[in-house]
Amino acid sequence: MSHAMKRLCAALALSSVCLLCVLRSADESAKPSAKAIYNSQNATTPLTTPKAALEGVTLPKGFRIQLSAAEPDVQQPIGMAFDARGRLWVAECYTYAERQKNFDTTLKDRVVVLEDADGDGVYERRKVFWDQAHHLTSVLPGFGGVWVLCAPDLLFIPDRNGDDVPDGKPVVMLNGFDNDKIRHNIVNGLKWGPDGWLYGRHGIITTSFVGKPEASKEERTALNCGIWRYHPVLKKFEVVARGTTNSWGHDWDDHGQLFFINTVIGHLWHVVPGARYKRMYGEHFEPHLYELIEQTADHFHWDTGRKWNEARNQEGSTDTAGGGHAHCGMMIYLGDNWPAEYRGNMFTVNLHGLRLNRDTLARHGAGYVGRHAPDFMKIKDPWFRGIELDYGPDGGVYLLDWSDIGECHENDGVHRTSGRIYKIAHGAATKSPTADLSKLSNDKLVALQAHANDWQVRQARRLLQERAAEGADMTAARAQLRQMFDTEPNIPRKLRALWALHCVGGADEPWLQGLLRHPNEHVRVWAIKLLQDSAAPSASTMTAFTQLAGKENSGLVLLFLASTLQQIPPAQRWPLAEAIVQHKEFADDAVLPLMVWYGIEPAVAQDRVRAVQFVPRCQFPKVRQFVTRRLTAESGAAGGK
Repeated sequence: MSHAMKRLCAALALSSVCLLCVLRSADESAKPSAKAIYNSQNATTPLTTPKAALEGVTLPKGFRIQLSAAEPDVQQPIGMAFDARGRLWVAECYTYAERQKNFDTTLKDRVVVLEDADGDGVYERRKVFWDQAHHLTSVLPGFGGVWVLCAPDLLFIPDRNGDDVPDGKPVVMLNGFDNDKIRHNIVNGLKWGPDGWLYGRHGIITTSFVGKPEASKEERTALNCGIWRYHPVLKKFEVVARGTTNSWGHDWDDHGQLFFINTVIGHLWHVVPGARYKRMYGEHFEPHLYELIEQTADHFHWDTGRKWNEARNQEGSTDTAGGGHAHCGMMIYLGDNWPAEYRGNMFTVNLHGLRLNRDTLARHGAGYVGRHAPDFMKIKDPWFRGIELDYGPDGGVYLLDWSDIGECHENDGVHRTSGRIYKIAHGAATKSPTADLSKLSNDKLVALQAHANDWQVRQARRLLQERAAEGADMTAARAQLRQMFDTEPNIPRKLRALWALHCVGGADEPWLQGLLRHPNEHVRVWAIKLLQDSAAPSASTMTAFTQLAGKENSGLVLLFLASTLQQIPPAQRWPLAEAIVQHKEFADDAVLPLMVWYGIEPAVAQDRVRAVQFVPRCQFPKVRQFVTRRLTAESGAAGGK
C-alpha cells in the first residue's frame, strides 16, 4: 500500500470515529437496548476495526474506498435502497437465524434512513423509520411509502407526507412466503424494474404459496427458487422465471435485460420470462421439461474439480478462478463515476473469497454470455461478509458488509452488533450534495432519462410512474417522452423513453405493434415484452408476433417471442411456435429450443394430431425429439389405462 493510501486510511478511521459520535448523538433514542440485541456467536477472531479493514483492501489504480457508516449505527445490514433524495434506506435484520420453534420474540428488525447531507460519502444523519419487523430482508421506497419483505409478508408502510414516520400500520400486500424452513434462502431482493414492476427473489429449500391475504389455496402461486414480480398499481403477482438455488442479487443492463446471481451451482443467469433453469437439487413442478437451461456464464468462480463445500478459501485454483462458489449481491454498473471500461459489467460479492468478482456481458447466440474478468476488489478482513452493492446519486458504489465470521447459515450463532457500509469511487474525493428529485417538475424528470448515471434515470422514471398512478395530468410528459424516443439515436436512451412512456400510460398497443418493425433488436424485444406485460397478448398482437417470427433474424427477439407462448392458451400456440422453429440457424442454441419446448409442451399433451403435424416442420432437432418423447409418454399412459 502506498504512503498516500495509508494516510488516507488513517484519516478515514479518525473521521469514522467522529461519524459514530455524531450519529449516536443524533439518534440515541433509536438504538436497540442491550437486552434486545445480543450476540450468540463465539467471536474466535476479534472484530476488525474499520481502519484495519480499509488497510486490507486492494482496488484497481485510481479507485478509493471510504467508510460511510459502521457499528453501532449500522448493524446486520441485509438490504438497502436509495430514495429520491439520495438517502440510503437500510434493512437491519436481527432475526435472520430465528425459526418458529425457538423464536426469540424480544428481537425486532428495523429500517434506518441514512443521509449524507454534504455529499462527502459519510452518513452524518440517521433516523429509525420502523423497528417492529421480523425476518426483514429488503426495503424499497416508492408510491407514497416504503415496501419491505418480512416473510411471510410483503408489506407496504404508508408515509404519504415523507416525514419518515409511518402513517399507520403496515399493510399486507402479499403473504405466504415461507419464514421457517427456508432459512438462508428466504424471500429477498426488492428492486424496481424498468417496466414499473417490483421484482424479488426466492430460494430453493422449500415452497411458498403466495397470494393476496384473502386468497384461497387454489388462488395462490407456488414458488420455489426463482425470480418473481409484483405490480404496485395493478396489485398483480407472478413468477418470472424458475430454478437455480439461492439467488441473492439481480440487476438490469443498459438494454433492460435482467440478470441474477446465484450460489453453489452456476453463478450468473440471464432472465427470460418463463425460463426453467438448472436446479441444485429437486425437480421443477412440471414433469415433462426434459432439459433445463444452464447458466449464462462460461466459467465458474471456484475449482469445480473439488467438492463445492470444500472450495471455501482463497487458495490455489479456487483463488485463481474467483474465490469460491458463494455469491451475494449484484450490480451491473451504469453509473457515471467509474471509468467507461466498467460500464455494463456485472459485479458481485464473493462471500468466501473476500472479494468482488467481475464478469463482462455480451450477446451470444440467441441470448448472452458472461465472461470472467479480473476480480475488482479484495479485502483481508475475515469479518467481511459483503451482502449487497449499488451505485448512488454521484455514481459511487456503496457496499453493505454484514460483518460476521460465520457461514450464511448462522449455525454457529450470530454476531448482531456489527456492520459496515463502504463507498468505492474513482478519482479525487469531491463533495456533491444530492438534489431531491421528487421536487422536480415532470419535464425535468423526463430530461433525466438522458442522464449518464442510471441512478438518476431510474429514480426519475419511478417518480413519473407514481404521478401517473395518482391521476396527475401526464399529457405533456408523454409528448416529451415520445419526442425523445423518436429523435434519440442512442438506443439505451431510446429504451429509457420507451420504458417511461409505458410507466405513464403512453405506450398503447397499436404503437407498440408498430415497434415490432423497428430496426434495432432491443426495441423489438421491448415491444414484445410490453405488449404482453400485464395480460395475455391480444389476437392482433399474436398475429403480429407470428408475422415477425417468420422473418426475424435476431435470436434475442425470437427468444422473447418464444417466452410469450406460455402467456396464451395452449391451443393457440402452434402458429407462433412453427414460425420460430423454421430458423435452423438457431437449432443448436443453448436456450431458444428449450424456451420453445417449454411453451408448446402443454399443447402437445392437448392435441396429439397437431403435434404430429408439427414434428416434420420443425428445424430444431431437440424440439422434435422432445415432442416425440412427450407423445410416447402420452401413448404409454393411455395404454396403461
